[in-house]
Amino acid sequence: MIRLPPQVYAFSMQWSDQAIILGVRRHGESSVIAEVMTSAHGRHLGLVRSGRSRAMQPVLQPGNSVEVTWRARLDEHLGEFRVEPLELRAARLMEAATSVYGIQALGALLRLLPERDPHPHLYEALAVIVDHLQDPADAGELFVRFELAVLNDLGFGLDLSECAATGSRAELVYVSPKTGRAVSRAAGAPYAERMLALPDFLSGAHSAADHDSLAAAFRLTAYFLNRHVYEPRGVDVSSARDGFVHATLKALKPAAPSAA
Repeated sequence: MIRLPPQVYAFSMQWSDQAIILGVRRHGESSVIAEVMTSAHGRHLGLVRSGRSRAMQPVLQPGNSVEVTWRARLDEHLGEFRVEPLELRAARLMEAATSVYGIQALGALLRLLPERDPHPHLYEALAVIVDHLQDPADAGELFVRFELAVLNDLGFGLDLSECAATGSRAELVYVSPKTGRAVSRAAGAPYAERMLALPDFLSGAHSAADHDSLAAAFRLTAYFLNRHVYEPRGVDVSSARDGFVHATLKALKPAAPSAA
C-alpha cells in the first residue's frame, strides 16, 4: 500500500473568510478555541494554536475584525484557525458599559443560531453595530433591529409593515402578542391593554430612538424572544442583554429638572 506524506492529507478542507471575534476559551496550556462570526460560513469555532501568546491575546478579543483561514481534515472536525488582524476594536469597546455588555449580548444572540449556518446579513449588521456600541441611542436601535433579524432567521419574524386588521400603514402603534403583527391605533384601541407598544422608529415613522421608545422596543423583542426561543428551549436570557439594556436606558434617561 502506498502511504502519502502526512502533509498531503493532513488538511483536505480549507477556506478563508472575514470574521468578527465573539469569544475564546482556553484549550490546553497555550491554545484557545476561538468563536467567530464569519461573512460566508456563519458562526464558527476553530482551534488557535498559541492563542494565549502575547502576540495573539490582543487579537483574539471580542469585537475585533480578523481574517481567518480554517483548515481541517474533514468538514465535521473542529479544525484550526489561522488568524490575521484587520481592525482591533477591543480596547475601544472597553471604554463604555454599552460596549462591554453589547458585544457579549450580540454573541449570545448569534449562539441561538445553528453553528456554521451562513447568515451574511447578520455578519454585515454585526460589523456596523460594533462600531456604534459606544453611542447609546445608535447602539440601542441597532441592537433591537439585530434582535428582530435574529428572530426572523429563526423563523419567528415580526410583520411591522402594515396593520393586521385593516392593511393600513398609518398610525401603527401596537403589536399583537399573538401574531407578532402590527396593529393601527384605531383597530387596536379596544384591545390596547393587551397589546404591545410599537415604537415610532420601528414603524417607519423616521423618528430617532430615545429613552422611552427604546424601553418599549426592548420589551417588544424580549417578549417574542422569550416566547419563541428561550422558554421553548429552557434557557435563560443572557445576563449581558440585561446589562446592555440597563446601561443604554441609564445613559438616555432624561435629566431630572433642577430645583428652582
